[in-house]
Amino acid sequence: MPRFVELLIVLVGVIVLAIPMLVTAAYVFVSLGRPLLFAQTRAGRAARPFKIRKFRTMSDARDVDGALLPDADRVTAASNLLRRSRLDELPQIFAILFGHMALVGPRPLLPETIAEFGADGVYRCAVRPGMTGWAQVSGNTFLSNSEKLQLDLWYVANRSFLLDLRIILETVAVLIFGERRREDRIAAATVARAELARQSTAGQGGAKRVCAT
Repeated sequence: MPRFVELLIVLVGVIVLAIPMLVTAAYVFVSLGRPLLFAQTRAGRAARPFKIRKFRTMSDARDVDGALLPDADRVTAASNLLRRSRLDELPQIFAILFGHMALVGPRPLLPETIAEFGADGVYRCAVRPGMTGWAQVSGNTFLSNSEKLQLDLWYVANRSFLLDLRIILETVAVLIFGERRREDRIAAATVARAELARQSTAGQGGAKRVCAT
């Protein structure tokens, strides 16, 4: 998506979402207290680290020794509501303004997770991470991590302005009607990745034969 179009959409979004963000901040304050935001380092384009910020969705509940309880034990009814509605993601709109994120792209992951992906991680980071993406409108929580990666790689290889607009519209539909696992998209991404791996292997084999001669 052209940057000026993205900025125009985001600036309008900041105005439209100002009240929902204030309401969400108040909801977090009442239900979970301070701090309102959760910050964590994620990998951006070219794997450059940046700080991602969300509305906090977990309490600070601790055990008798003062250690934080496991994540599952710190999730509240308020947390589930924020996550299902994706209201916790709203502060990321400012990361788009600063150029760390895009409206559409693979979701930002931890740097160590990207490193574990190897060459796939490098390719995945060829674009800025997004607030929403192909995997998020193709099943999201109904997908395995491997399937999400395959869908992210498919997006990077096939991204276009029209595809980005489609993903934005489908994101709205997902928020209204809920998530649905898209087997057709998963299959297409799996086939595309297998073909890419085959071509890569064939290219390496050709290079080895040239070196041998």
